[in-house]
Amino acid sequence: MNFASTALLALAMSTDAFAAAVGKGTALQKPKWSEALRTGAIFGVIEAITPVIGWGLGLAAADYVKTWDHWIAFVLLLVLGGRMVWVAARKPAEAEAEKPRRHGFWLLAATGFATSIDAMAVGVGLAFLNVSILPVAAAIGVATFVMVALGVMVGRVLGDVVGRWAEAIGGILLIGIGSVILYEHLTALT
Repeated sequence: MNFASTALLALAMSTDAFAAAVGKGTALQKPKWSEALRTGAIFGVIEAITPVIGWGLGLAAADYVKTWDHWIAFVLLLVLGGRMVWVAARKPAEAEAEKPRRHGFWLLAATGFATSIDAMAVGVGLAFLNVSILPVAAAIGVATFVMVALGVMVGRVLGDVVGRWAEAIGGILLIGIGSVILYEHLTALT
């Protein structure tokens, strides 16, 4: 793969993580750059590892990964997003000041994994093309790191604008991302 194809692939793989990060940023109380960079690092590392795993699976698991990747991503994002909407609906207006300053590692890792399943499928495809996976995975990880850090800070601004409904909007974003992943796969089959 040439530089331009690698850069475009990396950008494409990071866009759903960016949208999820906006949701994560809205659910926090005025996130700082340190939290944005931490979130970006978690997502970036996961997004860099998953295409390597997919590439390693190669031909043996290609049909399985391609068959189920969209369903796995959809269910994970539906559950995470649904939880965010449910928590926001139960929260009284005065609880807005009690927003967390940071998300737990496992919540971020689960969201990062859910948004990176497509990168695993891409890794499987790259194995068929005999592409050197490490530079591509590194590019995907760096692009995701940057996009997620920026997404958290965009979410900070949106959180100020939308007030107590920020977490619900973040959850709806995650559900939307999962639905788009599922829709794109199902419509590609027809």
